[in-house]
Amino acid sequence: MIQGIFGNEGQLFFEIDLINSDGLNLPVDALLDTGFTGFMAINIQDLEGLDWSYLGNEPLRTAQGEARFKIYLGKVLLDGQQYEIPICAGDEITEVLLGSEWLKILPLVVNYQASILNLG
Repeated sequence: MIQGIFGNEGQLFFEIDLINSDGLNLPVDALLDTGFTGFMAINIQDLEGLDWSYLGNEPLRTAQGEARFKIYLGKVLLDGQQYEIPICAGDEITEVLLGSEWLKILPLVVNYQASILNLG
C-alpha cells in the first residue's frame, strides 16, 4: 500500500517510480485522475531518457474531445510491484496521470476528514 497526499484543491497524489530501459527508477508525483480510463498518461517531453518501446497511436476521449495519443510500453513501480503497462503520451498533458484502470486491480481508500489516502 502506498500513502498519498492531498493537493491544495483536494487532488489525490501518489509517488510512483518510472523505470527506464536501464532499470533506473525515477520517482515522480502522479495525480490520480478517475476520469482518465487508462493506466497512465504523461507529457511526451517527459519520456526522454526512459527509452520505452513505441506501440503506435490510439484515439482517446478527453475532456476537450477526442484526441490521438502516442502509446508506449512503460515500466512503473507502484506499491512495491513492478508493472509493464501501456502509457499514453501527448503534448497537452501537464502532469503524470494515473487513470482509473488501476482501481480495477488496487483498492483505493480516501478519507479527507481523517487525512487518509492509500492505494494498494
